[in-house]
Amino acid sequence: MTYASFTNPVFRDRLTPRDRDQVLRITASSGFFTEAEVAVAVELVDERLAKGETSGYHFLFTELAERTVAYSCFGPIACTLSSFDLFWIAVEENARAHGLGSLLLAESERLITGLGGTRIYVETSSRPLYAPTRLFYERRGYRKETVLEDFYAPDDGKVIYVKVL
Repeated sequence: MTYASFTNPVFRDRLTPRDRDQVLRITASSGFFTEAEVAVAVELVDERLAKGETSGYHFLFTELAERTVAYSCFGPIACTLSSFDLFWIAVEENARAHGLGSLLLAESERLITGLGGTRIYVETSSRPLYAPTRLFYERRGYRKETVLEDFYAPDDGKVIYVKVL
C-alpha cells in the first residue's frame, strides 16, 4: 500500500482489540524482528487489554488515511522514580522514510513527560542490521549508555540508549 500524503498523521493512545492484529502486521512487516519477538509485541497488547493501565504498558498509534501504520509501546520502569522504557517503536515497511518514526517518537516522549517521565531508556541489537536503528536514536538526542556484549547471542550485544527529557 502506498500513501498519497504522509502529512497530517493522526495519533491515538486508546488501545482496542483490533490493535492486536495491527501490531502483528506492523512488526512482522519490518524484517527486523523474529517470530518470537513479534509474539512478544502482541503479548504486550494482550497484557494491556487484560489489565488496563495497571499493566504498565502504554501504546501510541499513528494512523494515515484511517490505517494504522506505526506504533510505540512504553512504560515506567519498576522501582524507579521517573524512568521509562521504550519497549517498541515500529513503522509499517511501506510507510518508512517519510518521518513518521520521528513524529511518533516525539509524541511518545511528550506523553512520557506528561506521565512524569524524565528519562527514557531504549534497548536494541548491536548487529549490523540494526545500524539504522541506532542512528535513528542518536539523531534524536539519545546517548549510547552501554553495550552488553553477546547479550542476545554470540556477536549480538544489547545497546542501551538513554535520553534525558
